Amino acid sequence: MLDVTTDIEPRQRKIVAAFAAVYLIWGSTYLAIRFAIETIPPHLMASARFLAAGAILYAWARLRGAPRPTFTNWRAAAVVGGLLLLGGNGAVVWAETRVPSGLTALLVATVPIWMALLESLRNGRRPAAPVIAGLVLGLGGLALLVAPGRLAGRVDPLGAGVLLLGSFSWAFGSLHSRVARLPKSGLLATAMEMIAGSVWLLLFGLLTGQAGKLTLAAISVKSLLSLGYLVVFGSLVGFTAYIWLLGATTAARVSTYAYVNPVVAVLLGWAFAGETMTLRTLAAAVIIVGAVALIIRYGSRRRAGSAAREEAVSPDEPTAGVRRPAAAR
Repeated sequence: MLDVTTDIEPRQRKIVAAFAAVYLIWGSTYLAIRFAIETIPPHLMASARFLAAGAILYAWARLRGAPRPTFTNWRAAAVVGGLLLLGGNGAVVWAETRVPSGLTALLVATVPIWMALLESLRNGRRPAAPVIAGLVLGLGGLALLVAPGRLAGRVDPLGAGVLLLGSFSWAFGSLHSRVARLPKSGLLATAMEMIAGSVWLLLFGLLTGQAGKLTLAAISVKSLLSLGYLVVFGSLVGFTAYIWLLGATTAARVSTYAYVNPVVAVLLGWAFAGETMTLRTLAAAVIIVGAVALIIRYGSRRRAGSAAREEAVSPDEPTAGVRRPAAAR
């Protein structure tokens, strides 16, 4: 009789290791970004990161048999990559010059809130009651985080505003990627989005005069190591673990990264960058993470039901805000 435990146990260990990679690595990228932009202009740093990671993923996808992308594929990747990387990640790297990395992660965690609102507008359907409760909670957490008052720990208003716009751009780009004429290979599509996004980031950095602020001799070892960490671990190892998890477990379980990453980021920022952890920050974190958990859990149930009825979503399509997040981490 075949002993299946010998196969199950290694698989379970792989699943645990992959979740640890997605939780810890993606949660740590916010701190790595902060260190990287200490001596490298933000958009130029992000451009270098995604160009390197995208080129490696593109070569890997082609070696694995992915067909050569068409001009239409590249045009779609340019649009999606612009929304996700210039609009989404570009906002993150700039905002971290004004907002602590942990608070940045909390504000970026609002992506599922934007996703729920945009999907509701697109479908013309009222969200489920728990999703509405999550939206209200999320907005309350944001208000607590950015509103003026005597309670210490308020976020820089301009930085917070840019991050919210960036989160909206990421959510809109994620929705658009579902209908964009991208390659069927998710690996190839992500690589193309990274490459296209790196070009947008480079152009924006040049247009805003960041090249004049780049001094190669002044780049610190810490910034270079952080950039390397973002390329290798943030974009490549984390992404590979994420894609493997989508095939090994449910998308709903994989989507839990969305409310674990902010907690990891806040703790790492406090432990390694001396970022203040105030009562306001802790309260807002609990509220926002709870709101995201509600939206992802109950929103994915409704989407799963709709997909089963309409057969409109492919089997490899994860839940909202989870389709290709590696590029923005």
